[in-house]
Amino acid sequence: MARQDKETGGVEWRITLGDGSSKSLVPETGPVSRVWMGLKSLIAGYVLKVWKFLKKAWDIGVDDPRKVIHCLKVGMALTVVSLVYFTRPLYEGVGGNAMWAIMTVVVVFENTVGATISKSLNRVFGTTLAGFLAFGVHWVASQSGQKFEPVIIGASVFLLASAATFSRFIPSVKARFDYGALIFILTFSLVAVSGYRVEKLFDLAHQRLSTIIIGTSLCVLVTMLICPIWAGQELHALISRNMDKLADSLDGCVQEYFDHNGELDDSDKQPSKKLLGYKCVLNSKTTEESMTNFARWEPAHGPFNFKHPWQQYLKIGASMRSCAYSIEALNNCVDSENQAPEFIKKRLSNICLKVSSNSSCVIKELAKTIKTLKKSSSIDFLVEEMSGAVQDLQNEIKSLSNLLRPAEILLPEKETEKTSSTIHLLEVIPIVIVVSLLIEISSRIQDIVETVEELANVAEFKAEDDDKAKQNQANMNRIVPSQQDDDQQTVKALERV
Repeated sequence: MARQDKETGGVEWRITLGDGSSKSLVPETGPVSRVWMGLKSLIAGYVLKVWKFLKKAWDIGVDDPRKVIHCLKVGMALTVVSLVYFTRPLYEGVGGNAMWAIMTVVVVFENTVGATISKSLNRVFGTTLAGFLAFGVHWVASQSGQKFEPVIIGASVFLLASAATFSRFIPSVKARFDYGALIFILTFSLVAVSGYRVEKLFDLAHQRLSTIIIGTSLCVLVTMLICPIWAGQELHALISRNMDKLADSLDGCVQEYFDHNGELDDSDKQPSKKLLGYKCVLNSKTTEESMTNFARWEPAHGPFNFKHPWQQYLKIGASMRSCAYSIEALNNCVDSENQAPEFIKKRLSNICLKVSSNSSCVIKELAKTIKTLKKSSSIDFLVEEMSGAVQDLQNEIKSLSNLLRPAEILLPEKETEKTSSTIHLLEVIPIVIVVSLLIEISSRIQDIVETVEELANVAEFKAEDDDKAKQNQANMNRIVPSQQDDDQQTVKALERV
């Protein structure tokens, strides 16, 4: 019994039977039992990990079925190009270098059409240029005698490989031809050095170039003909989505800051995806640059012609990130412990909400312009509304000091003279920061408007349909009187305060 108590840590478990007697429960502590329990625990842990992995893979496929389609396309391309290796006439035609075609498919097949074409052309051009240069260097070296041949080949490899490597540090070359420079270094070194021992150097270069052309051609055809994913369309959709997220973040930040009545509960005050949507704009720079680079290689597709100004999307993305930084600062004001008094926030809440609403309307209208590839007939009116609201906000903040006089009356006259400026500073600074950020955001939104209008002019966006334009104008005419009434009511309310 003492041994059992020791094994169970001094705790004894008993159960009551039907006849009123009790029975002690003694766990099995034999070595075989412990090994079996440990093995079951280990197997259960591995099964759980595999199940989580499969569930995550399933969720990825459900969220974006195009990824599954891309995997099937890669498998199809590899299966077809393998016929070159399995078919004897084709295999003999490329001299046993059919494996290079399979390797080409593996390294150049990408998710988007532009990326696949970019890597394919880079590989073909890099291989062709390197092959011709290596063949020329080999001919010059062979004419110089057996003594100088290895010196000339070694010097050429050193110079051209160094120059090609340095070119990869040049931003314009790295953005579009980095893979081609890498293939050039590999092919030139391989062919030039092999030429010193291989007699039929031209046949070797020809065979490898042929297999590379076969692999790249197959990749381009499969990626363009079977469920193509165009980098240009992905970039276009990304910019439009980011604009909508930017507008939602702006509205969410301002509404949460002026929640002076505590209408939101704790769960609603948690950061939401819409409120933090500006982070997607801040983190999309690399994606925009890569998609822009790949979109240049793509042929005309859908509504985009071959000379579509993809570079202009980078300017739009840069102006959006500039606005997103200000929204991030505004979001920090929401979480700040130093808040303005409630009576000041109530005084400015309506006009600040109006500024944010008008600003978000401008951004959403720009997103609609990009999404539909049509010039907006109401953007000028919306920009004027935003500018008018900003002007009203500036006028309101100038008269804010009058609201502080009732607070000064509560203090003795001497203390009022000494501390009135301090009270004014502590009370006004938080709300002034928010107002300044809203004004700055509206200014940066105008930069977005200019870049989108430039894109519309260069890409020759069509104007909106006449019926839609008339309907929008009629809606605006109905909105203007209601807004004027709201402004008059606000003025009267402020006069009563």
